[in-house]
Amino acid sequence: ILAAMGFLPFCCCVLVFCFTASLAEASDLPDLYPPLWETSPGQFSDFKVENNVHIINPWVYPERMGMYKILLKQTARYFEKFGPENEQNILWGLPLQYGWQYSTGRLADPSRQTLCGHESGDPLCISVDSWWADVNYFLSALPFLAAVDSGILGVSSDQVKLLPPPKDQRKFCYNVSGCRLSYPEKMNAWNLFYQYLQSPSSSFDDLLKHLWAAHTSSLENMGEYFEDRYTYYSKIEVEFDKNWTLTVEYLAASHFPTTLIRVHKAQQGLPPRILVDTDVAPFISDFTPLQNIVLSALKILCSVDKLTGSLSLTVWKVLMNTQLARRIFVEMVDGFIFISN
Repeated sequence: ILAAMGFLPFCCCVLVFCFTASLAEASDLPDLYPPLWETSPGQFSDFKVENNVHIINPWVYPERMGMYKILLKQTARYFEKFGPENEQNILWGLPLQYGWQYSTGRLADPSRQTLCGHESGDPLCISVDSWWADVNYFLSALPFLAAVDSGILGVSSDQVKLLPPPKDQRKFCYNVSGCRLSYPEKMNAWNLFYQYLQSPSSSFDDLLKHLWAAHTSSLENMGEYFEDRYTYYSKIEVEFDKNWTLTVEYLAASHFPTTLIRVHKAQQGLPPRILVDTDVAPFISDFTPLQNIVLSALKILCSVDKLTGSLSLTVWKVLMNTQLARRIFVEMVDGFIFISN
């Protein structure tokens, strides 16, 4: 166990190195935006309005992306002190991850009983049978509605309503009051982030701390909540789903910076399609070496966590408990990036 715990920091370094090894300077930030970002709704007036209530359908790809777009636009002013063009906005991780799920087919109906999300049918449809789409709902609806609740988006809490999916409606919430009632701790975590964001004395590292706290709170128990969706996927994809959820805990402890350029380049190491039972990393022929290494690193990291009964995660959190340790960790990653270039 001690050997495995000693191996953990190396695994985490490898993991983040793999995520960022291809990081390069971007000359044109719009090229890094998630799919259909430019054509997605960017203001409340772009959505349907009924009785002064903005109606958003989060089960259509551009409309859920539009929620992120409004969020990024309305919070841009708070990140001006950290860098130009909103590139340092740490909320970029949310729409970029959502866009990766879309481009890799993870938002489509995995049962294939419908054509929702498939190119041969309705490619912009988001399937409620998708594990990824359902878990992502809580990383889109909750941060968006909490932002509405905090007043940061300029509309009142009773002026926004999300439409339900065609089934399993009770698994989700659709407005500020409903989400606060059903998921008070998750909503409070996002409200705390927005409160700190509006503070003139907010620091970048503390913003990351609050963001990751809200992020992990949103994901808590959600993977298990939708585990019935696992029946539609291969064992390899299910393993990746679980490994990815756990890996977020390690990244959260390090306050991994979820800015535009870093996350865009990081996602080049993620699998470009849904995994099948014949996929064995690091020997997946249609994956890049980077993608094969990332999958292998994720598996090692989560095996160590399981072997130690999650004691490894506790140790990692202690190691990352100071800003100095986190800065050293990021500098190590930057060193790897420099060497790779």
